[in-house]
Amino acid sequence: MAAQHLAQFNISRNRYPLSDPRMAEFLANVDRVHKLAEQIDGFVWRLHDETGHAMNMRVYDDPEILPNLTVWRDVEALERFVWQTLHKRMYKRRDEWFAPIEGAKLVMWWIPKGHRPQVAEGVERLDYLRKHGPSDHAFGWERLSAAQLWKTAQCLPEHERAA
Repeated sequence: MAAQHLAQFNISRNRYPLSDPRMAEFLANVDRVHKLAEQIDGFVWRLHDETGHAMNMRVYDDPEILPNLTVWRDVEALERFVWQTLHKRMYKRRDEWFAPIEGAKLVMWWIPKGHRPQVAEGVERLDYLRKHGPSDHAFGWERLSAAQLWKTAQCLPEHERAA
């Protein structure tokens, strides 16, 4: 995989409008989490517009869905960011800010070094995963043998966690 990087795309649906005071803490930490990601050894790139984030980009023609698209050198770098930084604390609180979404919310895939995927590619990969299940084309954490932190990060249902 040396000539490849790992792309990840995920979506969330706002529980409240971004202007609602209940979203204030989430919004107050967006830039902080983005800056932290950019400092992680192994971070390559993240999608954003002139505002510095992707919250103004529309996916699935739904203004309440927020996209997130990043590229990482390897699985370990992404795992360090997601499960060993402030991001993990924010992730654990996701139910305060985001409503449930049916089906997969996250997809990953390998890309050639230098490629910068766009939202449409992330949506296509997520739709593929939802329709066909995990494959080399689109997958989740469970398909990455090098990924270990996610198993203990309380994102798996209790009955699927290693004893």
